[in-house]
Amino acid sequence: MPATKNLNPISTRLLSLDFLRGFIMVLLAIESTGLYDYLYEHTHGRFIEQFTHHPWHGLHFWDLVQPAFMFMAGVAMAFSLNKQWANGVTWNQSFKKTLKRCGWLFFWGVLDYAVRPKGLSFELWDVLTQLSFTTLVAFLIFRWSSIAQISVCIGLLLLTEVLYRFTHVPGFDQPFTDQHNFGNYADLLLMNKINNGGWVAINCIPTAVHTIAGALAGKLLLNGNNKLRQLILWGLACLLIGYGLDALNITPIIKRIATSSFTIASLGWCLWFLAISYWWVDVMGHRKYLTFFTIVGMNSIFIYLFFEIVGSRWFNGYIHSISNEVLSWFNAGELLKVIVGAICIFGLEWLLCYFLYKKKVFFKL
Repeated sequence: MPATKNLNPISTRLLSLDFLRGFIMVLLAIESTGLYDYLYEHTHGRFIEQFTHHPWHGLHFWDLVQPAFMFMAGVAMAFSLNKQWANGVTWNQSFKKTLKRCGWLFFWGVLDYAVRPKGLSFELWDVLTQLSFTTLVAFLIFRWSSIAQISVCIGLLLLTEVLYRFTHVPGFDQPFTDQHNFGNYADLLLMNKINNGGWVAINCIPTAVHTIAGALAGKLLLNGNNKLRQLILWGLACLLIGYGLDALNITPIIKRIATSSFTIASLGWCLWFLAISYWWVDVMGHRKYLTFFTIVGMNSIFIYLFFEIVGSRWFNGYIHSISNEVLSWFNAGELLKVIVGAICIFGLEWLLCYFLYKKKVFFKL
């Protein structure tokens, strides 16, 4: 890897990044309690519908959470590498550290879904497994010029289009049809199974664009001029292209197979989320009450693994059993029991993050 000029060192944290990461993790933690699913099943309201994944062709707010998670990882990478290289860490040392991190992300992502009621299972659909690939790609091209990195992003999206449109595998030759597309075929090769919900492992190819773009946005925040203007304009361009591809019936927006139109449109929203957060927190200085989110965001990997592995398999049911029994003494309705249970679960998870925060214990991969 040829040597290049280091980024300028920065002495302060990007508080807007801590806030956004925490905000995303809070949303995911609440979702893990089952509250969104219950409200949707019993109300079918248009608002709560936005907190569920779109069944196929379309885009809900909840479909933006994973892209934002992977985008934020790219932004954080830029700040981390900037600090490492300013302190004299070599590229090879950073590469070894990144490779180790990706290995752990892959391990925990597989472990998340490895234990099933019927036995062990090997699956590659978890966000951490996807992130292990996108992080490595983003790191390997991090020192390339912005134009070269954007070209890689375009290449990844074109590769996705080619794989879905021109690999005519019998039974899997319908590019944008659930259970009959190339992504499903790739899953058969990789795992000998197809996801009933339509998710595919090769989503890691197009969604690498989110992490690469996050790293570019991080560089912009570190060194660029007119930062807000550029974030807003790039976001607008991505939104116009992504939704335009869908409106013109070129490529539909489908989150579950991360079509190119979905990837670009969701990236546009991520850029705007970052721009708004950066303006509100770092430019305008509105930092009061942000600690609630940053406490969770600073241990994002830990709390994600906690509610995904411990929460879903034991903790949630345990807390719900206690709260339901107590509320039954007062003849509480089912909705109240679900809401109170969700508040108790999330509250205890937040307190766990707060305890680690006060002890200055931060789990990093």
